[in-house]
Amino acid sequence: MSSPHSYITTTIPYVNARPHLGFALELVQADVLARYHRRRGDQVRFQTGTDDNSLKNVLAAEVAGVPVQEFVDRNAAAFVALREPLGLSVDDVIRTSRDPRHRPGVERLWRACATAGDLYRRHYEGLYCVGCEQFYMSAELPGGRCPEHGTVPEKVAEENWFFRLSRYTSQLQDVIDGGQLRIEPTERRNEVLGFISGGLKDFSVSRSTARARGWGIPVPGDPGQVIYVWWDALGNYITALGFGTGAADYQRWWTGSSRRIHLVGKGVLRFHAIYWPAMLLSAGQPLPTEILVHDYLTTGGQKISKSIGTTIDPAALASVYGTDAVRWWLLREVPRVGEADFTIERLTARANDELANGLGNLVHRVISMIHRFRDGYPPSASHIAPGSEELTIACHRAPGLIDEALTRFDFRSGTAAVWAIANAANRYINHIRPWQLARSERDGDTDAAYRLDSVLATLIHTIRALGDNLTPFLPGTAAQISQQCGIINGQLPVPDPLFERIAIP
Repeated sequence: MSSPHSYITTTIPYVNARPHLGFALELVQADVLARYHRRRGDQVRFQTGTDDNSLKNVLAAEVAGVPVQEFVDRNAAAFVALREPLGLSVDDVIRTSRDPRHRPGVERLWRACATAGDLYRRHYEGLYCVGCEQFYMSAELPGGRCPEHGTVPEKVAEENWFFRLSRYTSQLQDVIDGGQLRIEPTERRNEVLGFISGGLKDFSVSRSTARARGWGIPVPGDPGQVIYVWWDALGNYITALGFGTGAADYQRWWTGSSRRIHLVGKGVLRFHAIYWPAMLLSAGQPLPTEILVHDYLTTGGQKISKSIGTTIDPAALASVYGTDAVRWWLLREVPRVGEADFTIERLTARANDELANGLGNLVHRVISMIHRFRDGYPPSASHIAPGSEELTIACHRAPGLIDEALTRFDFRSGTAAVWAIANAANRYINHIRPWQLARSERDGDTDAAYRLDSVLATLIHTIRALGDNLTPFLPGTAAQISQQCGIINGQLPVPDPLFERIAIP
């Protein structure tokens, strides 16, 4: 039997500015899921990319006084370069203005929906937020301002192509209610069902070429119109698989995949959970199986956003504080539902308390004691060490708790299961005091020697379990733990600190 196929994607961000920590959250979450599924034996494709064809990018390039393609290329390169500072295991990156796979796929999707009778052209007047790249109804604008960006949308009147979203109201309701399309967490699923029950209206899927400044993919057969950037961008999930070029990847990772998982921020939920499935239904293509939604990161109580200028550079953070310190904060601090406020103080406190003082100190203590008391030769024991019941339970329960947490898209609970092992092990060491057993052994107590062997054997087993369970979350640290637990000619290597304490600013 072939192993399951899991296709895991992030959204593709606008490249109107350099990347910020909010998108790094999504990348790290997707990376954890990709690593987790690979360890379970799944075939995994982890994909990300950049949304180059946005009017936001054009306007930002004009402000910078740089040609659009040059501007887009420069900022897109910064997103692609996040692989190393964030420790990502990305398999593929698509850039919508450069990748030869993209335009043919978008055009094929358009033609499929046109053949289904779901595209028509009409005059439209509305309020348009360039930041969101979407029209809003007046009732959706508290105080007349965009709820995402706080800006006053511009009035737009032109003739556009529209998609018959209203035709798919009942089908969307059915696939979500029936679990064919799973949306997590439940609060977001209910939000989507609320959108649908409120009545779905057809939406504009093109813009005049003049208003788009000639940037984007022309509507097939209508060069005076450019395909709406969200239609263009949502298509990336299948265009990167060769939907428009006949590549085998589309069969392998979309139509033939057991799981098609999108990670998205709550601000783009409507596009992914309503517009995108409706487009696929129209085109006669399979739907994603899961949409996993995260909330925003904030700083000083404000959403981290390129548009409003509240940005934190994740690559710069990682260069100063380390990849795993950044990953650990994102995974340990951010709740399943609700926002998390980022500060350097919180990052350093979490890294110092749990990585340096907790995980790192534990591994160093255990390896050091085996060197000090057994010359680096780890003892083996066939029985449970005295007083280690809590530790044994933590090690035994961790894999199941991690499975359960990541199934619920709950990274905080997943990392908590790993931290429980380290916490229990440090408490056990402080309670059992191996150094006192070693002192009694030197005084000729044979029972103390026997007990010390079982304690050290239990502890080396524990840190191996710790490293194993930590692998999807902190692959760099997990690899270091594995290396320090490796035996060469019967001995463990000399201990090397995993983390240095970070100076608090």
